[in-house]
Amino acid sequence: MIHKVIDILKRLIRFRGDKVVWIVLFFLSLSSLLIVYSATGSLAFRKMDGQTGYYLVRQLIFISAGLGIILFQVNFIPVRFYSKIATPGLIIAFGVVVVGLLMGAKTEATGRTLNLLGFSFQPAELAKLVMVMYVARMLANHQESRDSRRKAFWLILIGGGLLCFAVFIGNFSTSALMFATVMCMMFIGRVPFKFLGGTVVAGIVLMAILLIATPIIPKSFGRIHTVKGRIERFFTDTPEEEKENKGLEQEEYGLLAVYEGGLLGKGPGASEVANYMAAAYNDFIFAIFIEEYGLIGGGMVLLLYLIFMYRGGVIMKRSTRTFPAFLTIGYTLILTFQAMINMGVAVGALPVTGQPLPLVSMGGTSTLFTAAMLGCVLSVSCQNQKDKKLEPEMTKMLAAGPDEDQKL
Repeated sequence: MIHKVIDILKRLIRFRGDKVVWIVLFFLSLSSLLIVYSATGSLAFRKMDGQTGYYLVRQLIFISAGLGIILFQVNFIPVRFYSKIATPGLIIAFGVVVVGLLMGAKTEATGRTLNLLGFSFQPAELAKLVMVMYVARMLANHQESRDSRRKAFWLILIGGGLLCFAVFIGNFSTSALMFATVMCMMFIGRVPFKFLGGTVVAGIVLMAILLIATPIIPKSFGRIHTVKGRIERFFTDTPEEEKENKGLEQEEYGLLAVYEGGLLGKGPGASEVANYMAAAYNDFIFAIFIEEYGLIGGGMVLLLYLIFMYRGGVIMKRSTRTFPAFLTIGYTLILTFQAMINMGVAVGALPVTGQPLPLVSMGGTSTLFTAAMLGCVLSVSCQNQKDKKLEPEMTKMLAAGPDEDQKL
């Protein structure tokens, strides 16, 4: 029994797959621990009776759990398993999102979170995970002809569209992120451009109608009022006298942190803006990172995500099967887009969205689901390496002829 446990542990701790992705994962996790400790020090002191390291330990636990998930996926779960669970997973995710919305309506909450067994669970994170699996499966199974790709489009539009709309009611930014990722995946999957263009136009028109109709839409219906307010605040200047009465908004604190950081930053743990920001450890953690480590440090974080995006493209190109290729590019795009959105918000280039910085922002279930996405990418990379090793043997068998095959 003990020997079996040791064998399982030996298999579990093998860091298989693309080494560059592992290195990126390591440095992002290290950056997370450094900045979460700085950004949550005052919060922990106020809420945790002076235990300033409370949230650091919490983040370390979730990052370690995420690492365990990745190692388990890479060493024990075959890539084809994700194709099998894609459609059932989409149905389950839709049900979970709807339950979250219904429970949120009863408690006058937003429906963005769902409390299960004492844990705060975000249904939208599950939706992101299974949406990419579903789209990858539909595209992989319908690549034979133009008509087949049209069929894939309609299957994605029906299944993915329903899930996207359900997420939209409680979480606009995540639904927009999912929509953008799916459109890119279908473009790569050679879905006819007229279908993609029509879908984009329809989405823009629908969003415009909802924003115009906000005065007659009940505030209990989703977060469209919040979205409109954030867009208006982004494009309009707040009068100085109003600023004096209300104080600085989160985005203004973010800009102040970037300004205070300058080129080299104030140094680790020297952030002052983090003491006044409600979302310093989540939505605006990149701004706090720049305040402490400067634009050079922020540029290094940006570079890590760009390297990950490049390696995701390499892994996709090396895939010999369509489903792993689409799965890889889907998760690469959704994580990279999310990172760019978070960083854009932090430096004032985009309206506030509420998207965390993948693997860096303090999180619970979001960290675990991000780890699961990375685990899928690394699993595909690991499968590519296996296929490459088997390729010479297969070539030799084919060249040997029937008699030699029998001997083998």
